[in-house]
Amino acid sequence: MIKKKWKDRIPSLLFFLFLLGMWQFLTIAAQIPLWILPTPSQIAQALWETRQLLWMHTLTTLLETTVGFLLAVIFSLITAGIMVLSPWIKRLIYPFLIISQTVPLIAVAPLLILWLGYGLAPKIIIIIIVCFFPITISLIEGLELTDRDLLNLLKSMGATRWQIFYIVRWPHALPSFFSGLKIAATYSVMGAVIGEWLGSSSGLGVYLTRSSHSFLTDRVFAVIFTITLLSFVYFTLISALARIALPWIAKDPDDNLN
Repeated sequence: MIKKKWKDRIPSLLFFLFLLGMWQFLTIAAQIPLWILPTPSQIAQALWETRQLLWMHTLTTLLETTVGFLLAVIFSLITAGIMVLSPWIKRLIYPFLIISQTVPLIAVAPLLILWLGYGLAPKIIIIIIVCFFPITISLIEGLELTDRDLLNLLKSMGATRWQIFYIVRWPHALPSFFSGLKIAATYSVMGAVIGEWLGSSSGLGVYLTRSSHSFLTDRVFAVIFTITLLSFVYFTLISALARIALPWIAKDPDDNLN
């Protein structure tokens, strides 16, 4: 199964290498200046030369992202559970969840910096805001799409709301829950970087801004690569947890034919 997955990824890997090769060739052939568009080799060199500085800023962003993401998961679990168990609370809160997504994050972030200062708190809150909505909405939909026949069966047997939630709703909602986690995981690093743009002493967002203002474009691309890699790591961890928690879904259907 593992070999099959790696074989499936070979075309994408080859296409990616082809794009890098074309980027390298066209940039050199057109003699594009470094400060406009560096070559992949120059970006790799910048990654290596600034690896210690990048690592220092990455640790700050990693701390902010991890704490904010975990708190978003906790708040989402509590909110989704309450809203599903109490329909009138859902009718009260659900519109505000939708409205919260219409407010531009770039407009809210300066207020958080103004109220809470330049420490970790505003960045963590920004990450919570970014991650809370996709996790909560995905979990609510998963909890509400439970098989009605199973719900009626448990009700006829005298099960309480909590017992129905724990025995039926929660297991059926896990696929939707992990889908929301994957979406939020990719957004979480972006939220941290936006918070760092507006005011911070360290972090990938700070390093990105400084490199951009200094026209160090190779370092800008190095930071972008690091941010992308960090988002990919979070996504991979969530996918691994999903395979552990949902082995019957993660299993390849083609394996049954072998």
